[in-house]
Amino acid sequence: MKPMIWHPEPKDKKVNQYLDKTNREPWVAILVGILLIVCCFTLLVLLGTF
Repeated sequence: MKPMIWHPEPKDKKVNQYLDKTNREPWVAILVGILLIVCCFTLLVLLGTF
């Protein structure tokens, strides 16, 4: 049975650097999506009034 205490392995630092570099929050995509939804809704409301 393995011991329950975790000790860092040599590759952990490299894996953490890779994850820090690649895992980013998609704020730009979220903002573009919200803007697109608002613009489409506004367009539909304006077209519906005429």
